[in-house]
Amino acid sequence: MTLHLVKLCVGVDDIDDLAAWQRRRAAERKAAGATHGCIHRTRMMPKRRDDLLAGGSLYWVIKGVIRVRQRLDAIEEGRLEDGSTCAILALDRDLVRTLPKPMRPFQGWRYLAAADAPRDIGAADGDVASMPPEMVEELRSLGLL
Repeated sequence: MTLHLVKLCVGVDDIDDLAAWQRRRAAERKAAGATHGCIHRTRMMPKRRDDLLAGGSLYWVIKGVIRVRQRLDAIEEGRLEDGSTCAILALDRDLVRTLPKPMRPFQGWRYLAAADAPRDIGAADGDVASMPPEMVEELRSLGLL
């Protein structure tokens, strides 16, 4: 059974900002000889690891709205700078835009059932893929998407 994670993307203004931040961090990690280029550290280790790795993704909430996802490649135990344990989420480098889905603030991460995950914006969506996220969100709230 595929399961996803959803996490707030604090300090990021939009998808391009997230992509630039991840490129910088991946370059730093590569220079340090790391095995995974794109990772995210989180304090709590997901108990449903196998379900997440069966095709799951990390859905990013940017400015109160799920806007993009990244496939989960691996989940490993690691350490934070203070020595405490953490979960290292190894992510695919591709950022996949999704239909916007509003999310209330929360701490940490949450599981997201596959049935509740917003669908990807793809070629079949025509002009929707090139619209600003705010416009897509408004059209969706009006029931037009």
